[in-house]
Amino acid sequence: MKLLFRTLWLCLALGFTSAAPSYHDRMMADPPQEDAHHAAKLNRCDGIEFDAIAPDEKGNTFFFKGDHLWKGFHGPAQLSNETFKELDDHHHLGHIDAAFRMHNKENLKDHDHIYFFLDDKVFSYYNQTLEEGYPKDIQADFPGVPRDLDAAVECPQGECISDSVLFFKGDTVYSYDIPTKTVKEKAWPHLPSCTSAFRWLEHYYCFRGNEFTRFHPVTGAVEGDYPKDARAYFMRCPNFGHGGRSMVPKCSEISLNAITTDSAGKTYAFRGSHYMRLDTHRDGKHAFPITRSWKDIPGAVDAVFSHKDRMYMIAGDQVYIYKSAAHYTLIEGYPKSLKEEMGIDGTVDAALLCGDENTVHFIQGQKMLDVDLSATPRTVTSDAPLPIAGINAAMCGPNGVRVFVGSEYYDYETPRLLAFSRIRVRPQQITSKMFDCED
Repeated sequence: MKLLFRTLWLCLALGFTSAAPSYHDRMMADPPQEDAHHAAKLNRCDGIEFDAIAPDEKGNTFFFKGDHLWKGFHGPAQLSNETFKELDDHHHLGHIDAAFRMHNKENLKDHDHIYFFLDDKVFSYYNQTLEEGYPKDIQADFPGVPRDLDAAVECPQGECISDSVLFFKGDTVYSYDIPTKTVKEKAWPHLPSCTSAFRWLEHYYCFRGNEFTRFHPVTGAVEGDYPKDARAYFMRCPNFGHGGRSMVPKCSEISLNAITTDSAGKTYAFRGSHYMRLDTHRDGKHAFPITRSWKDIPGAVDAVFSHKDRMYMIAGDQVYIYKSAAHYTLIEGYPKSLKEEMGIDGTVDAALLCGDENTVHFIQGQKMLDVDLSATPRTVTSDAPLPIAGINAAMCGPNGVRVFVGSEYYDYETPRLLAFSRIRVRPQQITSKMFDCED
């Protein structure tokens, strides 16, 4: 459990301390700085239109232009065939039309492979090595997908209805369903014609020129002020970005509002008006506004817990219930008051639910209120005093319960031990060894 929670907390600290104060979806929290571009002719800070953008199985993001690529969000360009050596053996590579990283956990021989598209051919790479049998005709792997593509991006189940790939050519989007190998054509006239596309931490970006637009992968909807200059978000460039790193907080100032893991295994932490997903740190860490994924939440949340395929979010005395599907959808008729939904008067400070149980444990002041979610109507079935005051977040994982009190946390084996144990658990203090913070 210590390893699990330390991993989650390291992700949380890195993301919230550098990104949470900003309401923008900036990729880089570091200050702009000069890159060593003198070793290459191409400088992406000049405002380059990328041919393709894709991460590999390790989470390294590659930006392609002509016969060059950049690895990561900063650093000089290098020849593509220095990293993907076999490309020139099979095709005199002058550019890549499109690229994406496959998400298909039902077929592990393809999952996490990076696919390149050039003219009518497709290349499959893993660990920077071309897979046997490639290149192939695009139709052999992706029937119904045209040649000479402009862009491509993966869309996992839960973000799309099923594991899918979005292919872009001109003004047409080809939505390729991986399980059925079928294609649906879509027209998204409000979206620019993408020359590259990129999925990062459940967000989707269409690039054209040196600008990008964030879009919904199912509807193509664009929300917010777009397009934006990619140099201010996806790379370190002089005179771009937010001008400097946020102040490093003191460890004693770090505090959570809520934390939970949903039915799909996604772990989210909430702090102020932002959230961060903790279980996908391979591709990076970043905090986003809560309204980005849960549009109806007015600001910060007080408690969050998950039950079956539902996520319960409590803000003030209101309960919002979201269905976990292709993006979270508020169930009709909500929000409702805590009194109406759970039989609880007033507000709560935290909530936790363990595994497949039906009992949710609410923290209200220095007491724990139990509610049976399978009962109708729902009422408080148990009211127990707690040995700890000031709990502001809690979660139950496979190895027990963790409750947070400001910058301290306590570990218990079960909710019952939290409430009834006569042995006072020693609090553990967040330190600079765990977080990007000052002791």
